[in-house]
Amino acid sequence: MTSAAEPTASAAPDSTYSLVVVSNRLPIEIEVSEDGTEGWRTSPGGLVTALEPMMRSSDGAWVGWPGIADRSFDPFENDGISIVPVRLSESELEDYYEGFSNDTIWPLYHDVIAPPRYHREWWEAYVRVNRRFADAAASAAAPGATVWVHDYQLQLVPRMLRDARPDLVIGFFNHIPFPPYGIYAQLPWRKQILDGLLGADLIGFQRLADAGNFSRAVRRLYGYPTRGVAIDVPAPDGKHRRVIAKHFPISIDAAAYEELARRPEIQERARQIREDLGNPQTIMLGVDRLDYTKGIAHRIKAFGELLADGSLSVEDVTLVQVASPSRERVGPYIALRDEIELAVGRLNGDFSTISHTAISYHHHGYPREEMVALYLAADVMLVTALRDGMNLVAKEYVAVRFDRDGVLVLSEFAGAADELKQAVLINPHDIDGVKAAILRAVAMPRQERLRRMRSLRRKVFDNDVDAWSSSFLRTLTEGAAVRPGIPDTLAGALKDLSRADNILVALDFDGTLAPHVDKPEDARAVAGTREAVQRLLDLDGVRVAFVSGRALVSLRHVSQPQTDVLLAGSHGIEVQLDTPEIELDLVTEELEQLDALARVLERISGSIDGTWIERKPAGLALHTRLATPRKAAAALKAARGELGTLLPGLTVRDGKDVIEFAVRASTKGDALARLRRHAGADRVFYAGDDTTDEDAFAVLRPGDVGLKIGAGDSLAGYRVRGPEDVPLVLGLIADARAAVAAEREAAAGA
Repeated sequence: MTSAAEPTASAAPDSTYSLVVVSNRLPIEIEVSEDGTEGWRTSPGGLVTALEPMMRSSDGAWVGWPGIADRSFDPFENDGISIVPVRLSESELEDYYEGFSNDTIWPLYHDVIAPPRYHREWWEAYVRVNRRFADAAASAAAPGATVWVHDYQLQLVPRMLRDARPDLVIGFFNHIPFPPYGIYAQLPWRKQILDGLLGADLIGFQRLADAGNFSRAVRRLYGYPTRGVAIDVPAPDGKHRRVIAKHFPISIDAAAYEELARRPEIQERARQIREDLGNPQTIMLGVDRLDYTKGIAHRIKAFGELLADGSLSVEDVTLVQVASPSRERVGPYIALRDEIELAVGRLNGDFSTISHTAISYHHHGYPREEMVALYLAADVMLVTALRDGMNLVAKEYVAVRFDRDGVLVLSEFAGAADELKQAVLINPHDIDGVKAAILRAVAMPRQERLRRMRSLRRKVFDNDVDAWSSSFLRTLTEGAAVRPGIPDTLAGALKDLSRADNILVALDFDGTLAPHVDKPEDARAVAGTREAVQRLLDLDGVRVAFVSGRALVSLRHVSQPQTDVLLAGSHGIEVQLDTPEIELDLVTEELEQLDALARVLERISGSIDGTWIERKPAGLALHTRLATPRKAAAALKAARGELGTLLPGLTVRDGKDVIEFAVRASTKGDALARLRRHAGADRVFYAGDDTTDEDAFAVLRPGDVGLKIGAGDSLAGYRVRGPEDVPLVLGLIADARAAVAAEREAAAGA
């Protein structure tokens, strides 16, 4: 424990940092010793565990409130992490935290299980405090730093940071659910919250449904185009900034929990707990914050009815309920505590005996070691949340059970249910269903318990907290130098993809199959590409397609495709699908727009050296690769400004050293969807290098594989260094597909 600094006026940090984490609470809290001296100790919690090692190794700082009102502390270092405290007054805690965060946002985001309250003074405090956090983060962040903002208390911080420091890479993770639009729309400040979140580059959610709810709210309230996990947000320069809204299920340090569980003293404590409870045949356990979203009353009601109808007896089954204090100054929480304690008292009065208590109830928290002992002692874990972003207690119970025993009864409304499919899943509102699940868990045969727990543990250990944080930050910051070679994870994904009945291998051309060149007509695929494509074409159930922003005639010229290759040019406006004809049909109005577009771009290009025009059937592209940066910027600004006034309905698309204008809207995502339908593909592999390829990555489905060529932010799950690696990747697909065919042929012969 390090000593606490004397309170001083708030101060900016002396240094700046490449990684800044921002959360309502710091990862440390003040502890007062018996002699009255103060010191800092590390706070418990999965987020701290996940980020501590990373922050120590990456020159990181943590911005947050130190947990005590009306005191200021200078920035300091604690256990290898730079700490930047943010001061909050008592009145701000009442309005920003207890008020807007926990009496407005919390119930609203949890499906209005309790009615949210809307007060303008709470909102004003929320804005004011978010501004203070944003200012502290902006002061702590080095140029180009990554800033990771956490949770519902700080939803305005990303936009405030974006406006103050456009150089930053900004991520936000929402630890609680995000509600459906019909519920979210009740919020008076609904657009302001969305705008705040859209300041981030990456917005993470616990569940796929939460990310979808957010994107739908953006479409309804702002009308921004969304495609898959991508949202195109207008930027001040007239361009669009791509924001990713994606689910990243949070997890725990599973190995650390198992290590604790294997300690002899913890196992002895678990045996002692069972003995203290009268050694019942079955111990059921509930561990929750005392919160109306946790469904504590529902499990107590179900247990009470089972005792009342004789299905269970207190001699055989005991329920241990740990309900740690939560927001004890907020009215609904005060009422909830009274309700739960009254229910526990009544049930114990009705059913407890001298030697056996029906419910062992504990309204306080326990150290982690005691919790692990409780998990080991419990035969059945009850998680009956009415709505929960994740519920890490479920994962902690699984991680602790190194004996592979125990049964997890899990609410389908907890985020953990998306991953932990081998739990006994319940609808906590269905009391009869909860009762049936409890009886099933109590009577479950040992072999079934072992099978289920083995599967649950595999999921928890494969997707631990380190994998969660690494996945989020990798998605947020991808763009560092790419290592040469084919990653093992990519090779494994290609083997899985190759097992599908019908596969589509779709490939961008420039920058993917061919290096970028100054003259587009000189582009040619790297050596080995044609042979790799032919190997794929020779295999049953495999189709190959080239997808390009080029006009289709130009694409055919540079790619020289085999007859069976499907072609999509001009971002899908032109296609050639198993016929010699090119499909394209522009109307008179579009032809007139093309003429006007050509006149403007030819005049701009003619006056600026190093730029040239590429004509396409449904548009034109202004290339600036050979111009100086200053002249390139001038050309792009002139084109965007003049055409925005003259032809405001054009589709505008930015690429590498190029801006494209089209009279008909289409993207590589549209092209890929059409190709998938035509090929009847069960799985799709798509490779691309440009920002325009992100539209294709955005429409990939689970089981598909996206490959980014080179550096830069991307929705693709995998990447390689350059076009020279692509023939190797195609060869891996062909090898895997041939192996699958051989296996099937051998199986048929047998």
